[in-house]
Amino acid sequence: MNTYELIILGGGPAGTAAAVYSARKQLKAAIITNEFGGQSMVSEKIYNWIGTPEIGGMELANNLKKHVEYYKGPNLDIIEGEKIVSITKNDKVFIVKAESGKEFTTMSVIVATGSGRRKLNAINADKYEHKGITYCASCDGPLYEGADVLVIGGGNAGFETSAQLLAYCKSVTLIHRSDKFRADEITVNKLLENPKFKVIKNADITRVDGEQFVSSLTYTDKITGEEHTINTTGIFVEIGQTPNIDFVKDIVKIDENNKIIVDPMNQASTTEGIWAAGDCSNGRYHQNNIAVGDAVKAVEDIYIWVQKNK
Repeated sequence: MNTYELIILGGGPAGTAAAVYSARKQLKAAIITNEFGGQSMVSEKIYNWIGTPEIGGMELANNLKKHVEYYKGPNLDIIEGEKIVSITKNDKVFIVKAESGKEFTTMSVIVATGSGRRKLNAINADKYEHKGITYCASCDGPLYEGADVLVIGGGNAGFETSAQLLAYCKSVTLIHRSDKFRADEITVNKLLENPKFKVIKNADITRVDGEQFVSSLTYTDKITGEEHTINTTGIFVEIGQTPNIDFVKDIVKIDENNKIIVDPMNQASTTEGIWAAGDCSNGRYHQNNIAVGDAVKAVEDIYIWVQKNK
């Protein structure tokens, strides 16, 4: 079994950026992914991918894959359709095992497997995903200019999304299941001063309705038991993420949000030889462009590390 100098796990912006940069540095590497594209592949339009005023999510996914395939050759293997189930260490190498039973050995690893958004648990919510229910204000927010929109969540992400939407939406109503917010108090207070911003607390969201696209959301007031319906064309869900790191959490340290703890200087994890980039790492902000930067930073560091440890 040949040993790679680097194995990249994940086919989103972080994983593909790592593959391109590792190939250009002529590291003997492999990128292993179930599919290319990441979370944004389901977005109808993306407006913040630097260098491209707008691009469809599937087009972006295809472009990422094509860029990696351009470098396929002696220094880069592309292994698609595999799901990783474990990483273990054996002496100076890591054993990366796939669900199919295949095993790969490597000196170093970049975990760039991203995360999945926690879904809105309400009747018809699945029916209207990306038809009014969205999980990315940066990607889809401009589509709702001049509209009355809703944001679901009570943490920093919910309030940051609300602040972003207030720049071009007619009004933003944040709906939270509790009476206390998890967001920073200074952030909460600043938004409450905005006349276009409204908050609804103690709300149990029960259903979403519409025809081809969302037209309303219904919730139950947990205190009074009364049911209320709000007309809206846009629902932005910010109720957290679930990092895709089950296969590695026994070998690296993770934080209280189940994300891999990394050194922001170089994206190195607490385990020598393992780096992490993008949504599965514990950086504060998560965007496609940031994920790419994380991965490039990691590969620059890995290249130096590999040369020292050959």
